Amino acid sequence: MTEITAAMLVGSLRTGSINQRLARAIARYAPDTLRFRWIEMQDMPFYNGDLEVDRPAAVRAFVAAMQEVEAACIVTPEYNRSIPALLKNAIDWGSKPAAENVWRDRVIAMTGASPGGIGTAVGQQHLRQILAIQSATVLPGETYISFKTPDMIAEDGEIADPEVRAFIAGFAARFAALALRMR
Repeated sequence: MTEITAAMLVGSLRTGSINQRLARAIARYAPDTLRFRWIEMQDMPFYNGDLEVDRPAAVRAFVAAMQEVEAACIVTPEYNRSIPALLKNAIDWGSKPAAENVWRDRVIAMTGASPGGIGTAVGQQHLRQILAIQSATVLPGETYISFKTPDMIAEDGEIADPEVRAFIAGFAARFAALALRMR
């Protein structure tokens, strides 16, 4: 069986985050061909070109981890109709220097959860634009979750509603299939 190793990048640090729950659900219901490596982003300082001479250890660790995976699943909240600074900062660090851009040719799946009716649709459109500039291959379509009830996804990623579970499993299966095709 051919396996894909994918980064799991979650743009929320909040305790009890619905996006953390969604990420765990994706990992739980993904096909056996998809293995996730959870990569932390919170220890990196804000991008500053002056630090390129001697990159901080957290930046070197993030870039090294991204270089070891074949694909990435980004699960992000939407802040002010965009993506969180945490995620944008990781994209900025990973894109430098241009010759070593960790996003180039990387297969990316994106999703996010919000209590609002349109989920994270606008933030994902912004993320799609940012990743296109980085020459990433983004899974087509939109996958956002309107988190209407507090228990929709349990802390461990368990989903009781069979329709929501099938939707999440389908997203993960499409991601795995695209990553395998692009390999």
